[in-house]
Amino acid sequence: MSGVPTTEVVLLRYLQAGREAALWKLEGVSEHDARRPLTPTGTNLLGVVKHLAGTEAGYLGSVFGRPFPEPLPWMSDDAEPNSDMYAAASESREDVVGLYRRVWAASDVTVAALDLDALGHVPWWPPEANPVTLHRVLIHLIAETHRHAGHLDILREELDGTAGMRAEAPNLPGGDAEWWAAYWRRVSEAADRYRADPTHP
Repeated sequence: MSGVPTTEVVLLRYLQAGREAALWKLEGVSEHDARRPLTPTGTNLLGVVKHLAGTEAGYLGSVFGRPFPEPLPWMSDDAEPNSDMYAAASESREDVVGLYRRVWAASDVTVAALDLDALGHVPWWPPEANPVTLHRVLIHLIAETHRHAGHLDILREELDGTAGMRAEAPNLPGGDAEWWAAYWRRVSEAADRYRADPTHP
């Protein structure tokens, strides 16, 4: 039907929305706040973006015999555990963001070059999960990217109160600080009823 986007176009739109949401969460924070651990397991804003870059480079690169041309040593089998989840002191924010954008470009070329039923092999998946189609890998990567965008959203809100899906469409009620404070109290009061009486209502 005329005017209906192809499946490839739709999948790339969802993937791109997740990519852009992830990078938005880095805007306006200091270099220190972008890097510092914000959970007991060390999760941090810039590290999640670095992880997304390495993950996408693998799924839409080497999985389909089209390896990303730049070395990503933190993604190698002998890398220090979790070294893809933080930016080393030698890696600037511009380095990580620039890498992620270059990965996007390479990934989009892969999607344009292959059919959705093209087969690849994910070496870190069990044998029974292989081979995989490009269609399945794109769906997996969309889920992965949006999952981590959600992590970034929560980290950023805890850091400085900035929240929402993306700058132009936060997908949140338009309340002011007073409205949100009252809403928080309502949520807290509803929860406290169960602390006082676990059998409530």
